[in-house]
Amino acid sequence: MQGLRTILSILGVLIVLMGLVWIGQGSGYFPYPASSFMINQSPWILRGALTAVAGIILIVVARRALR
Repeated sequence: MQGLRTILSILGVLIVLMGLVWIGQGSGYFPYPASSFMINQSPWILRGALTAVAGIILIVVARRALR
């Protein structure tokens, strides 16, 4: 059970980071790569925020439910 908890926590952190990158690209603060279709596209801000929240929920579930 400890291994599953660790894997889900790491996965949750990676999902949060991915969401933050999407927010940065959608808002134009992280314009990398320069040819990305996500730069300055406001729908990616919402999608990134929802993805980051899903990652946080996964971390919380891994920490609390899998004891």
